[in-house]
Amino acid sequence: MSIKTIADLDIQSRRVFIRVDFNVPLTPARGVADATRIKEALPTIKLAIERGARVVLASHLGRPKGKPNPEFSLLPVAAYLAEVLGREVVLTDEPVGDGAKKVIADLREGGVAMLENLRFHPGEEANDETFARALASYADVYINDAFGTAHRAHASTVGMIRFVSARGMGLLIEREVKFLGRLLGEVERPFVAIIGGAKVSDKLAVLDNLLGRVDAIYIGGAMANTFLKAKGGQLGRSLLEEDKLALARSFLRKAEEHSVQILLPRDVVAAAGIKAASGKVVTAMNVPEDLAALDIGPETVRAFAEGIGRAKTIFWNGPMGVFESEPFAAGTVGVARAVAAVSGALTVVGGGDSVAAVHRAGVAERLSHISTGGGASLEFLEGKRLPGLAALES
Repeated sequence: MSIKTIADLDIQSRRVFIRVDFNVPLTPARGVADATRIKEALPTIKLAIERGARVVLASHLGRPKGKPNPEFSLLPVAAYLAEVLGREVVLTDEPVGDGAKKVIADLREGGVAMLENLRFHPGEEANDETFARALASYADVYINDAFGTAHRAHASTVGMIRFVSARGMGLLIEREVKFLGRLLGEVERPFVAIIGGAKVSDKLAVLDNLLGRVDAIYIGGAMANTFLKAKGGQLGRSLLEEDKLALARSFLRKAEEHSVQILLPRDVVAAAGIKAASGKVVTAMNVPEDLAALDIGPETVRAFAEGIGRAKTIFWNGPMGVFESEPFAAGTVGVARAVAAVSGALTVVGGGDSVAAVHRAGVAERLSHISTGGGASLEFLEGKRLPGLAALES
C-alpha cells in the first residue's frame, strides 16, 4: 500500500481532521471506564499539536442510530482527553452545523476541537455525500487513525476523503499495518494461530486464509464446540452452531490436506450456566446433558501452552471461554500468560476480548503488538482491502 503517514505531510497551521476510535466504555457516572483506545491515539494527536496543527478530532460512540442521544455524548471523552493533554478540548454541540463550523474556525495553532458523536447524524453510517462534504469542509488534511473502523465504509472513514486534498494515516494505523502485514508475509516458524470466540461463522474466512500460512491452529471458546460436535462429540447444553457442522468438517479436512495441525480442547470446564459459582472439569467430547462447556480445561491449557512455547510467530484472536465470569476465566488467562512467556517470538493479539484478557493477566507489556481492531484485524488477515485504508492510497 502506498499511503502517506502524518509524519510525511505538511500540517503546520492547517486544520488536521483526525478520525480516531474513541468508542470506549463509560461508567454509570459518565466517566471513561477503559481509556485504552484514547491512549493509543495520543501519539498522533500529540504530534499534530507539537507541529502546530489546528486539530479536529472525530469519532463515534455506541449505537445512537443516527439521532442525538445524551447517553452517547462524547463529553466524558473530551473531558478525559483534556486532562491527559493538559489543554482545553472543545466539544462541538453537533457533528456538523453552524456551531461546529464556528468552533473549528476559532481554533488556533495547537488547539484541539472534538466533533460530537458522528453517529448522531444518519449520514455517517450511510456514507451520505452531503454529510461527507460537510465533514470535509473542516479539513485541510485528513488523517485516519481509527483502525477499529477501517473495515467500515462510512462518511468519516471513506466518503469525505475524496473532498480533502491531503490524506494519510496516523501512527496507530501505521503500527497496525506494520505488524499485521508481517503476519501476511514471510514469518519465522512455527507459526501458531489461537482462535476463540463464540461463532465459527464469524471466523471461518480468517481460518481458511490462515491455512495457507500457519503450522498449527488452536481453537477454543464456544466455536470449539461446533468442531467437537462435528467430530462426534456429545456437547450437552453447550453453545454451538448446528448449521455449521458440515463447514467445520470441511475445514478439518482442508487442514489435514495443508498439513496444518488443529488442536481442539481435550477437556472443558462445564456448568449449568454462566452465572454458576463454579464449574467442573469434564472430557471435551463428553459433556453431561445438563451442562454446558464454558471454558477450556487445565489439560487443554497445558497442551496449548506447550505448543505456544515452541512457536516463533503467534496470532491470537478470541477468548477461550466466558472469561468475564471468574469461574470460567482460567483458560483465557492461561493462554494469555503462555503467549507472553514466549521469548523472542512475534506475538500479535487482536480483538476486544483478547485485548481485555491480556490486560487482565497483566502481560500486555510483554507482547509485540496488541491490535485495536477486532473485525478490522480479522478482515486484514483474510486478505481483504479495508475500505478505510484503500481510501488513503495515493
